[in-house]
Amino acid sequence: MMPLPFASIGEENLVMRVGGTPEVKKHLENLGFVPGTPVTIVNTLNGNVIVRIRDTRVALDGKMAEKIMI
Repeated sequence: MMPLPFASIGEENLVMRVGGTPEVKKHLENLGFVPGTPVTIVNTLNGNVIVRIRDTRVALDGKMAEKIMI
């Protein structure tokens, strides 16, 4: 298991766990980051990531992305 920002661009992974405060977890769940969901990094820039999850693209800052374990 590793944090989402360490994945390679274009590589599909499964969300294994979501960490953080209850508010952060709820926010990420609302965006679709729940365990077992496939996620792919589309691009990275200065630690921030753009991911494809459930046919949607989502931009996350680095600190938020590190709470998602794949």
